[in-house]
Amino acid sequence: MATAATASATAATRFTLLAGAGLRSRVSRLPTAVRFQRPRGLTTTALLKTVDLKPKEQGQPETLDYRVFLVDGGGRKVSPWHDVPLRAGDGAFHFIVEIPKESSAKMEVATDEAFTPIKQDTKKGNLRYYPYNINWNYGLLPQTWEDPTSANSDVEGAFGDNDPVDVVEIGERRANIGDVLKVKPLAALAMIDEGELDWKIVAISLDDPRASLVNDVDDVEKHFPGTLTAIRDWFRDYKIPDGKPANRFGLGNKPASKEYALKVIEETNESWEKLVKRNIPAGELSLA
Repeated sequence: MATAATASATAATRFTLLAGAGLRSRVSRLPTAVRFQRPRGLTTTALLKTVDLKPKEQGQPETLDYRVFLVDGGGRKVSPWHDVPLRAGDGAFHFIVEIPKESSAKMEVATDEAFTPIKQDTKKGNLRYYPYNINWNYGLLPQTWEDPTSANSDVEGAFGDNDPVDVVEIGERRANIGDVLKVKPLAALAMIDEGELDWKIVAISLDDPRASLVNDVDDVEKHFPGTLTAIRDWFRDYKIPDGKPANRFGLGNKPASKEYALKVIEETNESWEKLVKRNIPAGELSLA
């Protein structure tokens, strides 16, 4: 993807992102905007009550047809990526659980399917599993997008991975696939996966017993000692058993602060807004 993105960036218009205090210079291609319209009958973000959202399974787990949809209080399907609001109030954000802690099935939002349900990832027609359990709840921040046509000058000029931003939630409770939790960001890790930037926002659920104790990266080290290193090492090494090289991390191989994490969230939310307004080509991504 980096080769195609680089070619695109060569002909692109360069601009500096003002929001985020100069977090990075971006390169983007901005065709004429058209009005984005949601499918008729779909619940809008403004009216959506996240407390009413429930996961609804379709098919049998660990099969190619298995999907977990989100439905609202009226039983209508909504997109966990596009319809759930990013912001949850009072500085918190919504987090969609794709992979519960202590599980290994590689679940992810199907960004190319209508209503973007959660499914198990595949490779060459086979269901994918991590080589060992992931030790934290893992998922995405809705209404964010890592732009594959945008180079990050802070992180080796890496381009976004074309997915929503990932969250590693360090609370004690094991969540379920499709749960919508309110979290507060604590740190950010800049993972580089085969040349693509794949942010990991470290966060904690507001209902965790220790949530009030942690508000920034230093608090994580104090109250969850070794956790940030464990997260970095887990994501660095998980591909090695499959014969692939280890992933790398930018920003000096260290977790960035909460302030930096908030800049990443704001920036990728702005990229998502451009995507759904079709200011940036969507390619095979579903905007429904």
